[in-house]
Amino acid sequence: MRFGLSEDQRLLQDSVTRALEALAPLERARRFAAEGEAVAADVWAGLTEMGLPGVLIPEEHGGLGLGLLEAALAAEALGRAVAPAPFLGSAVLAPLALMRGGDAEQQARWLPKLAAGEVVAGAAISEPIAGARDGAGVEARGGRLSGLSMFVIDGPGADLYVVADKAGGLHLVEASAPGVTCETLETIDLTRRVGKLTLTDAPAEPLAAGTGALDALRDAGWVMLAADALGAADAMLAKAVDYAKERKQFGRVIGSFQAVKHLCAEMAAEIEPSRALVWYAAYAFDAAPQEAGLTAAHAKAHLSEIGRFVARTATEVHGGIGITDLLGLHYWFKRLGLDRQLLGGPEKVRDWAARLQGLAA
Repeated sequence: MRFGLSEDQRLLQDSVTRALEALAPLERARRFAAEGEAVAADVWAGLTEMGLPGVLIPEEHGGLGLGLLEAALAAEALGRAVAPAPFLGSAVLAPLALMRGGDAEQQARWLPKLAAGEVVAGAAISEPIAGARDGAGVEARGGRLSGLSMFVIDGPGADLYVVADKAGGLHLVEASAPGVTCETLETIDLTRRVGKLTLTDAPAEPLAAGTGALDALRDAGWVMLAADALGAADAMLAKAVDYAKERKQFGRVIGSFQAVKHLCAEMAAEIEPSRALVWYAAYAFDAAPQEAGLTAAHAKAHLSEIGRFVARTATEVHGGIGITDLLGLHYWFKRLGLDRQLLGGPEKVRDWAARLQGLAA
């Protein structure tokens, strides 16, 4: 039995990584952060040429027909590059909502457009997963939705929204429909857009599968955020090691000092086993569905903690320059911070996992 990635999976991740080096260098993330674009159209167009928006979508609808593990490998590469791309909402959550909950007509209408990058989708599913705050929540009544959804993943600039109501039902809402407003919600991470969606008697199409589909979106979202955090943490470790090899103090490179060696070794020791955890959680989503929820929760909670540790430690290795915009390390630091909190912080996710196993009252 083989435990590891196949040659095709490694080639996929390498291809995405190389493409992002050209499409989304750090300067592109800087410009995206500074100019306040809703969507980095050039980056998304380049990834669309590779077929990435259709990574999960079946071939009969114009996609690649791959699994969540392949999507996680792409998410890892995106996190490593801090790429400004609406991947989670448009390539993962919206297609899964349609594949798990949509009827044949809805799938035929929307999946080809998502696969071709013609439609960008956002996911307004935070409240039933992470809990509502500030009176947020969406009510469904007679084919219409009213209410407020916070932390809408890839919401600003989206053409279509997957919206979860208070009862766990899923709906499709077009951004151009009357009664639909999405504002950009300011977060620490400027490399991705999160929205505040206000619905006022907005027309919506219900998806049939209801709570079962929402559970799948929760699990997939947790895995994707863990994979993104893994990539970002990996990049911060690599930057810390490279800096330690170059920076000199007292006539020696700082990487020769035992304290700095220990900091880098501790980061590597935390990241490496996390890689297998994320990959298995993504694999289980398709191949071992009875394990999907628990493994996704473990991956999300663990990478949230590891990400914070690596972000702080890598910055410490860099010393004072680590917090400057000149270096740009803060883009990875803040991306890890948002990965930690989206769809529930580690405390919330661990509590859910404990209840699933009968370990909490």
